[in-house]
Amino acid sequence: MPDALAPWNATLSLAEHSIIVYALSVAGLALFAFFVKSWVSTNEITGRFRSGVYAGMCITGIAFLSYVLLVIEFALGYERKGDSWVPNANAILSWAPRYFDWTVTVPLLVIELLAVATLVGAAARRLRAVGIAAAFLMISTGFIGGVVIDSGTNTGALWLWGIISGIFMVVLYVLVVYVVVKGGRDLRGTEAAGTLRNTGILLIVTWLAYPIVFGLQGWGHGGAVITWMQVILSAADIVAKVGFGSMIHKIAKLRSAEDVRAGVDTLPEALWISSEKLSDGTIPNTATVHHTQHSGSAAGEHLGRH
Repeated sequence: MPDALAPWNATLSLAEHSIIVYALSVAGLALFAFFVKSWVSTNEITGRFRSGVYAGMCITGIAFLSYVLLVIEFALGYERKGDSWVPNANAILSWAPRYFDWTVTVPLLVIELLAVATLVGAAARRLRAVGIAAAFLMISTGFIGGVVIDSGTNTGALWLWGIISGIFMVVLYVLVVYVVVKGGRDLRGTEAAGTLRNTGILLIVTWLAYPIVFGLQGWGHGGAVITWMQVILSAADIVAKVGFGSMIHKIAKLRSAEDVRAGVDTLPEALWISSEKLSDGTIPNTATVHHTQHSGSAAGEHLGRH
């Protein structure tokens, strides 16, 4: 079986080098922009669904930092020789940080999805544990075959560990489908149900890009293939992290507005989506709060006397 060509061993033309720099830079900036947007809009979400927003911020923050590292290492990992860019020993770090990023952010994607789903209590905790474990194992086993063994040039290892990684990917797909189907049933008739369905579809379709690129490492040779791999991965990261995160944020806002309208929770400002008001601003009932505090104090005094 012929050796695979590790992406970081390919010589690039001037155009291919420029396209990769562009793709990496745009992806990093998009991730940073969404991180800032999430940061300043946290108060649009009630406490019940806010963990999803925090997970999204962690995802885009980590991914942005990994892209900063990718750009730096890509610049350091290639040397200009005539009309070509030739890789050096540092070129592997223009790829490996993707796995570092995914090892943390893919489990966080599971947390982000479950945070706005309809599962609660023990059921949510069990599914979250399974999802986090499957996501971690999917990425770590792919890293073993794609980078660790023979520096990513062993085609047999790519196949073996790619299949193992694929098994955990199937587990994740089943989890996503279950969460989306259950959420659609529980939220039937609401806009949140449709958005949750589209979110699941987006995630399932986008995740397909990663095994495709992993497979290209087994037979793809030449700078053009490597360029396409970098562009596809950068685009997939934008869709899977920014696009997915935007839809999760919308679901969180929709469900927050439902809770506010039902009197289950409060938000100090009105909620809007596309200039349409979802709910009015509300404040906690101070009389109820004072009554609760007074009752607690009275109970404490009573216990103290006895």
